[in-house]
Amino acid sequence: MSIIQCLHTAIFVSDLEKAEQFYGTVLGLEKVDRSLKYPGVWYQIGDYQIHLMVHPNFSFTLSNPEKWGRNPHFSLGTDNLSDIIARLQSRGYPVQMSQSGRAACFTKDFDGNVVEISQI
Repeated sequence: MSIIQCLHTAIFVSDLEKAEQFYGTVLGLEKVDRSLKYPGVWYQIGDYQIHLMVHPNFSFTLSNPEKWGRNPHFSLGTDNLSDIIARLQSRGYPVQMSQSGRAACFTKDFDGNVVEISQI
C-alpha cells in the first residue's frame, strides 16, 4: 500500500460570500459546480481541490502570530508571486513574507485561515 496523491483540503469558513471573494476573486481559483448537501463551495487546482465548508461560529486563532507559517496552513503555487502579493495588498489582505528566504508569502482569509503562496 502507498499513498500516491493528495486530493483535497477542507477549510471551515464563517461567511461563504466573503470566502468566495477571497478564494475565487482575489486568488482566482476555479469554482467546481457541485450539488452540496451543506453550505459550501469547492475549487479546483489541477488535480487538487479546496472544499470550503460553512461553520457559522468558526473562529481561528494563530498559535504563533509572529510567524504565520508556524500555524496550520496549506500551500499554493504561483508563477507570479509579486502579482499575487500586489493583488492581496490592494484588497486589504495581510501579507507576511516567508522568513526562510524562499520566494513565498503567507496571507489570511477573512476567518484567519493561513494560506502560503510560493513561487514555482
